[in-house]
Amino acid sequence: MSVKIRLTKRGRKSLAIFDIVVTNSKTARDGKYIEKLGQYNPNTHPASIVLNDQKAFEWIMTGAQPTDTARTILSEAGIMFRKHLQIGVNKGAITQEAADKRLGDWKAEKESAKSSAKGSLEQTKAAARKARLEAEAKVAATRAESIKLKALAVEEAAVAAANPAPAAEAASEEAPAAETAAE
Repeated sequence: MSVKIRLTKRGRKSLAIFDIVVTNSKTARDGKYIEKLGQYNPNTHPASIVLNDQKAFEWIMTGAQPTDTARTILSEAGIMFRKHLQIGVNKGAITQEAADKRLGDWKAEKESAKSSAKGSLEQTKAAARKARLEAEAKVAATRAESIKLKALAVEEAAVAAANPAPAAEAASEEAPAAETAAE
């Protein structure tokens, strides 16, 4: 019997959540499983992984074969690196303390990279939001200005319609001035 570490699907069609399980390789995707190791949610950004590291490591060391996706998830969690180091310890290439130190350093580096990536993502979102708000304010200002100009034009037209005589008198006064200048 071949034992696999793979994902089983649950949840809705477009919001699927996957369980990371140990199962017989011949069972159906969502069929019976031997043990549940964790959960993978690709709907969050970044994807969230909840994993029982100790159980997963035990299954990997006893020979359970992960699928490609499960291998990626286990590598991200450090299980595959831990297996690599443990094989070195078993062969006598390094000591257990050195292996634990290397694993701790790797995890610390991984966490700092994740936190810096998350921080830069938040900064990018904040900058994009600020730019969007500035663009909206600029559009609102131009709209307010055009509305103000339209209101002034309507007001001037209303004033001109209310007082047509002074405009006619001004036109007649200008005409004789033009004739005297021509003479």
